[in-house]
Amino acid sequence: MAIVVIGGHSRSVGKTSVVAGLISALREFDWTAVKITQYGHGVCSANGAPCDCATADHTWAISEEQDRSGKSDTSRFLLAGAARALWVRTEQGRLAEAMPALRQKLQNSRHVIMESNSVLKFVRPTLYMSVLDPNTEDFKTSAREFLDRADAVILHSSSGNGETGWQNVSLKPVSGRPVFRISPARDRCTQVTADPASPGYVSEEIVAFVRRTLGSHRADSSHPETRS
Repeated sequence: MAIVVIGGHSRSVGKTSVVAGLISALREFDWTAVKITQYGHGVCSANGAPCDCATADHTWAISEEQDRSGKSDTSRFLLAGAARALWVRTEQGRLAEAMPALRQKLQNSRHVIMESNSVLKFVRPTLYMSVLDPNTEDFKTSAREFLDRADAVILHSSSGNGETGWQNVSLKPVSGRPVFRISPARDRCTQVTADPASPGYVSEEIVAFVRRTLGSHRADSSHPETRS
């Protein structure tokens, strides 16, 4: 199984759009897409108000998306061409409890793409890319924790003077890694377009990088090491 993980340093930096864009551009991989949401303490809510992520028993839940209208993030994944789309919801800090069930649901999948940072505590992906936007000040703890594991960075082109609002954040952990610059449309309100990936989030270079990485993984998998 090949696993691609798309993370990011905050909400609304385009993680979902990157996932949808890659699914759309790389349909030959017959993706199972996974969105992981950890709720509680206002983490998944823009203003700290209750949201629809919380499960009835306040532990975890996994649901499989059936709607292809593009009205939700997982629905966008199906609209983009994913074979399956799963939404994993867990209370903050309790993702470990959901992982056995998630692994069970993914056991027959050949190519998985996940939107998450925290899942890196439990999986070793084939490829991990982090989406960074200098115009968004918040930098999540999970993004800091796993930044050094990023195989590549997808960086929003800054519309300002090149400075960021990030406090005590160094990009040295990704020094020397590929950096793909993007200039997406800034209309945050438009979530569904004719192209399920919002314009500008996935470039030809990003698509080629992912295809090449997965191709190398497939070649390596077909020639396993011989142990004596």
